[in-house]
Amino acid sequence: MYGVSPQAYDRAITVFSPDGRLFQVEYAKEAVKRGATAIGIVAKDGVVLVAYKATHSKLALADSLRKVFDIDSHISVTASGLIADARRLVDMARVDAQRHRITYNEPANVESISKSICDLMQVYTQYGGIRPFGVSLLIAGVDSKPRLFEAEPSGAMTGYLADSVGSGKKEVDEYLEKNYKESITVEDAIELGISALRKSVDAKLSPENVDISYIDVKTRKSIAVSDKDVAKYLK
Repeated sequence: MYGVSPQAYDRAITVFSPDGRLFQVEYAKEAVKRGATAIGIVAKDGVVLVAYKATHSKLALADSLRKVFDIDSHISVTASGLIADARRLVDMARVDAQRHRITYNEPANVESISKSICDLMQVYTQYGGIRPFGVSLLIAGVDSKPRLFEAEPSGAMTGYLADSVGSGKKEVDEYLEKNYKESITVEDAIELGISALRKSVDAKLSPENVDISYIDVKTRKSIAVSDKDVAKYLK
């Protein structure tokens, strides 16, 4: 009886390898590791997203390279990996959030929206003719309290107090584990996120290549930090 080549198991998303691996999902995770670093931090008065935008040309318009997206007024997302895939997931999540508002006359729960996104990502790991989403998302929002979830290409969902995705994940996570405190404020969380980002990015940080956004506990509104204020934080 002839053995099966290991390469045969990565030709279709529906085929497990003998040791229980789905290679296409693992390849999707590798796409995430090649993406620019993004960070999420839960504070006592909100939740912060800090994302690095890798620009490969001086002619590129910084405004067109968005890394933070609003799903609803109280939920935002940042991503690493294939940002085109992230936009598709964000569009679907926006529909779910609006459907919830229309049906129940209240904003959607952050965890339920996160589960909806992860359910969709999981479906794309079990059918032939499609590929997994090559992106990981950090989903931040405020309902009864500030929340942060990571959605992986496999569809796995994990809640965090602070987390990162992208090429600098190892360095950033180590820095956050050493310096994060649950009593942190939004202002301090932004500074912590920038300090962590500097640990993983060789390029000089500037308002053109850094996106910062936060959701405030009191207003439950997503607020994008202006380039002018980003420059102040970077100093």
